[in-house]
Amino acid sequence: MQKRIVLSALLTILFTGAAWAQMGGGRPSPAASASCDLGAGKTIKTDYSSPRMKGRKIYGGLVPFGEVWRTGANDATTFVTSADVVVGGKSVPAGSYTIFTVPTADKWTLIVNKKTGEWGIPYKYESDELVRVDMKISKLPSPVENFTIAYDQSGASCTLRMDWETTRASVNITAK
Repeated sequence: MQKRIVLSALLTILFTGAAWAQMGGGRPSPAASASCDLGAGKTIKTDYSSPRMKGRKIYGGLVPFGEVWRTGANDATTFVTSADVVVGGKSVPAGSYTIFTVPTADKWTLIVNKKTGEWGIPYKYESDELVRVDMKISKLPSPVENFTIAYDQSGASCTLRMDWETTRASVNITAK
């Protein structure tokens, strides 16, 4: 009888742990999302994983300068738009995409890629790139522990911003 109780308890713990792991529980870089309503039913949604700084040097360290970064952790970051938009001056038709960035000390490049469902690294998707656009870089007044993607809305446009460590990278997006 006692063996059954112990075995039952162990199996419960094992299955609960497996279910928790499959749901993303306890991940060091949890799932996050951001969205923007451009009006008239036109929306943008970005899903990503949000890594933590944990005392590490991020840009020029954990995230090397001049190399394609999956822009978050775990799976590559998705960018879904329900309408044709203009990202940093370049046209992006309605659809599902993956976004990557190339950070440097004084400039970032945003890559909108047609290849979806990828882990994100190593980057081998140049032939699937839709656009590359420059992002504006600014210094944040204090460090940001969690990598964060957000949209600042202004009328029928949004500014996509990415904050981490003491850096903000941003680009304007408008509906066509």
